Amino acid sequence: MTTNFYRATLLKGFAMSNLLALLMVGLFKYTKLQDSGALVFSIFVIVPILMGMVSAWFWIKLELRSKHIVGYSILNGLLAILLSYIFLGEGVICLLIVSPLIFAFITSGAFLGQRMFRKNNQRLNVSVCSLLFLVFVVDSLSEHNHVNLVADEMVINATPEQIWKHVVAFDKIEKKDNYWLFQIGMPSPAQTTVEGYYKGAGRKCIFSNGYIFEEKIVTYEPNKNLTFDIIGQPLDPEIMGHIDILRGQFLLKDNGNGTTTLIGNSWYRLHVFPIWYYDIWAKSITRNVHLRVMEHIKELSEKG
Repeated sequence: MTTNFYRATLLKGFAMSNLLALLMVGLFKYTKLQDSGALVFSIFVIVPILMGMVSAWFWIKLELRSKHIVGYSILNGLLAILLSYIFLGEGVICLLIVSPLIFAFITSGAFLGQRMFRKNNQRLNVSVCSLLFLVFVVDSLSEHNHVNLVADEMVINATPEQIWKHVVAFDKIEKKDNYWLFQIGMPSPAQTTVEGYYKGAGRKCIFSNGYIFEEKIVTYEPNKNLTFDIIGQPLDPEIMGHIDILRGQFLLKDNGNGTTTLIGNSWYRLHVFPIWYYDIWAKSITRNVHLRVMEHIKELSEKG
């Protein structure tokens, strides 16, 4: 086997698998198979598996060892991620989050394809590929809706009356971020402003990069309950089309001993699937937004 043949065959596997991915994602996005705008699990599972199988179709001639299949599959995944950044406009942190899925399923598809094509059973090969494509179409046409609540609690050594004004609005947070996604560039909550202290007042949650979530107070019970709907969300590539923040809430519970339990609740709707994977990230990010804000409220209240 010549070096030129080896390289050409390897490159064909990269090129054809990524071309298939671009065609399938293009079919999904631009023919609007999914009216809700959700990015279904097939985009992140079925398409990478098919990419791995297509690359294996070419690489079977090279008789690659397992470690080489893994290495080339990861390289193929990196190429797919780069193309997603260029052609789909995805954010860097979003691509970082999705990368484990891409690497895992491209590699799985490559090993699956290797086993299939070695048996040289055309009926089996066509059946498996057709089944995966059918799953892609059915999944793309199905309804996808997932709304979740994340709740966190923190005890503050202050009374509800001392805490309340800092719950409604607070000055800029100066403390350094300690959550790793915030540290590498994901915007973190920095300040909250309010038009007035009453139900119906406008409220703004300002993030570290200047992005603003527009809010409207829907429940205003002094020293007890502040609930607000999100009426405007920034067009950030990291969240646009992936998650909608629907509502936020702060509840204050007087513990009767000079301390107060502050409860932070957030409701969101996910537009990316599979839920079992992306909800882990959504909960983690939401929780760390809560904790950054609540720790700041705690610091201001206990100083006061």
